[in-house]
Amino acid sequence: MISKPNPESSHVLDRVLVLEMVRVTEAAAIAASKLIGRGDEDAADAAAVEAMRRAFDDLAIDGTVVIGEGERDEAPMLYIGEPVGGSPGKGPKIDIALDPLEGTSITAKAGANALAVLAAAEEGCLLHAPDVYMDKIAVGPGYPPDVISLDRSVRENVEAVAEAKGCKPDEIIVCVLDRPRHADLIAQLRETGCGIQLIPDGDVAGVIATTNEETTIDLYMGVGGAPEGVLAAAALRCTGGQFNGRLLFRNDDERARATKCGIEDLDRIYKLDDLAKGDCIFAATGVTDGSLLGGVKRFRGVMTTESVVMRASSGTVRWVTGEHRTD
Repeated sequence: MISKPNPESSHVLDRVLVLEMVRVTEAAAIAASKLIGRGDEDAADAAAVEAMRRAFDDLAIDGTVVIGEGERDEAPMLYIGEPVGGSPGKGPKIDIALDPLEGTSITAKAGANALAVLAAAEEGCLLHAPDVYMDKIAVGPGYPPDVISLDRSVRENVEAVAEAKGCKPDEIIVCVLDRPRHADLIAQLRETGCGIQLIPDGDVAGVIATTNEETTIDLYMGVGGAPEGVLAAAALRCTGGQFNGRLLFRNDDERARATKCGIEDLDRIYKLDDLAKGDCIFAATGVTDGSLLGGVKRFRGVMTTESVVMRASSGTVRWVTGEHRTD
């Protein structure tokens, strides 16, 4: 999962901040883990949110949430536009995209692949995506430019990746969210003969899985949240890979929401650099066990966490195992 270094290095995102971001996702994951299998999605999400906010207070940054829990009046916890960090007006100005608990349903049901995730970049480098749906396609590193495109059919994308990989289409594995809205997509994939890995939730983890050969996932396809698309794009920018996303609107209210966020071309296909540009950091900590990370484990007197933190400018991916005393 190591890509070539990106020359767009930032003096704002220094090495210390890279590791500090792990502390933030660790705090959210530990808090949410106390509610694994308890059947209360709202309580698990609230615990992760409050823990993440407190952890941000310890960082010497002047941060702003650009991807969060919704508008201020709709989501009082880590809302879009909320200032975070312990040095308002003094520390480096940083935009934050976050999901304190990606997989609330997973956590409530003790399923797999729940994560605490965030991305950070210099001010203005992350798309202020509205809270609407996005049609997405993603592939990991090592492929020719534009090997995937939302302007192509499902079959054409699968066959293009197979050709670039040097294999047959029936050897390709595509990750798709298990949702009724994907019935037609799944049928088209079946016609190509490729394999499909259906996941119950957590499309950020699904996109990132394309960058890790051990997951055996080659492609991610389907419709998910636009904010999650920005988070996934930040991770792909750090590890290498390609991404296409197109906003989908169900009504005029959602179109107005996009316009309010500064989106002018509502039919635009967004590529990786359109969603997350320049230097950026991505960090994630496992809440429950998954293909990317192990979940929080509790032993006598200690908890353990597994995290990953990535930086675009260096192409560095660090796997961090933490031990946290509980006494």
